[in-house]
Amino acid sequence: MRVAHALLGVVAGVVWLVLLWMTINDDTPVAGAGVSAAATEDESSGTDLVLPVAALVVVVVLAAYGTVRRRRRARSRTTPAAAGTSHVGAWPSPAATPPLADLDERSRAALVDADNRLRTLREELAFAAAQLGPEAVAPVAGAAEAAQAELAAACAIRRRYEEGVPEEAAALAGVVGRCEEAGRRLTGAAESLRALRGLERDPGAALAAAETRFRDLTARTAGAETALADDSVTGYVELAKDSLVSATVHLNQTHQTAASGRPDEAAGHLRAAETAIARADVLVTAVARLRTTHTEAARLIPPALTGAEAELAPHRDGTAYEGETYARLLHADAVLAAVRRETTSGQPYDPLGVLRRIVHATAPLATGRSGVLTLAALLVARESLAAADDYVTVHREAVGAAPRVLLAQARPADDLPRADALAREARELAERDVRLRGHSA
Repeated sequence: MRVAHALLGVVAGVVWLVLLWMTINDDTPVAGAGVSAAATEDESSGTDLVLPVAALVVVVVLAAYGTVRRRRRARSRTTPAAAGTSHVGAWPSPAATPPLADLDERSRAALVDADNRLRTLREELAFAAAQLGPEAVAPVAGAAEAAQAELAAACAIRRRYEEGVPEEAAALAGVVGRCEEAGRRLTGAAESLRALRGLERDPGAALAAAETRFRDLTARTAGAETALADDSVTGYVELAKDSLVSATVHLNQTHQTAASGRPDEAAGHLRAAETAIARADVLVTAVARLRTTHTEAARLIPPALTGAEAELAPHRDGTAYEGETYARLLHADAVLAAVRRETTSGQPYDPLGVLRRIVHATAPLATGRSGVLTLAALLVARESLAAADDYVTVHREAVGAAPRVLLAQARPADDLPRADALAREARELAERDVRLRGHSA
């Protein structure tokens, strides 16, 4: 089209020159012809403007035609449009999602799905072990551990990505790949467990084992109703009772469908009952464990204070009274003084929280001279990890990937105060997810 326009311009120019040459008057002017010559000149000047105007009109028409033709060709072309464009050759659409963002979301979803499937498998493993014995389900337990290793590797890659590791797309693809491998192992383990249990053939033995655990858990729930002054387990007993009600309904439906010769439906109701029982068990166990932990923490506070002073003593020789060490020493002294006032005031206090403050205040200056501080740090970190893991298990349908990644990083941490901090952060993020997405269990 551009070549055609150029040729048209050349032709118009040549015609214009030829016409100018043809209109030149070579005759010698004669007397008495002035008036007629002037008239002829006016007429020729008007005539000379006709061809340029016509040429211009032709050029405009052809350009408009070319534009319309290009648009029609683009609309009717069957070649797929480029990614992020509305049609071939167009500029990227502002609303197009970058590929990295899609991969990021896919990696999060893969982590959540794999972790949820692993938790579900482990719940069923407990019922299968009660039904068949630990030896019978040992291969499935091994497959679950292998899937756990793949998931832990995926969480480690995801954590490095969030900390700014280069080659983001490769890191996210690695997360997805590890989760897919974990999913394959979990699928095989679930199929093996299903074949071992044979719920679709005869749910009777599994039903008896579930009812035994249900009765035991009902008694434990009644004994856990004593109030425990700790926000981390507020409402746990009530949630456990709700789960037991749900389990009761599904256990009854299991009996009815099994008696009416519908083993597939009976197996589905039994699995739903087991899930509800397992959830109630997690909640009641969390309350009982925290009560025990509080008792042990209260017993450890006096020796922990003594051990903290032993750890701080080497820093009081007068040479370290400057810089960062001095600031940490001042902070530790302030925390220990506040703890002494709180524990001797006669007012209720949180023993685990007090022990945590002692551990975290002295950790930057600790040299390992006091074994009691190590024991205190282990107690604090163990409870934080268990509490966060319990919360994710109970609310797993509403919890996103971030808390799971933090939990995976906290579990093997050698630095106990850091493990405690990561677990507590994971619990906070999980609670935020539940608030945003609603309670789901």
